[in-house]
Amino acid sequence: MPVEEKLEEAKKQVERQIKLKLLDQNMTQVELANLIGESRTRVNLAIKGNTNPKSIEIRKKIYKVLGMK
Repeated sequence: MPVEEKLEEAKKQVERQIKLKLLDQNMTQVELANLIGESRTRVNLAIKGNTNPKSIEIRKKIYKVLGMK
């Protein structure tokens, strides 16, 4: 499997895990964004797997708030 395909699959897996955790906790992305002090747009980009440093920082906040490792 080419590297780009592996990267895309990893992004999809991260997105699935976060969305399932949000559903499990009955929380919307808007509520999550408010909770961590970020915009909904930035949170959405982070959940979708954006790799810029700000998105990585936001994902770390998301993992912490949702109790993910």
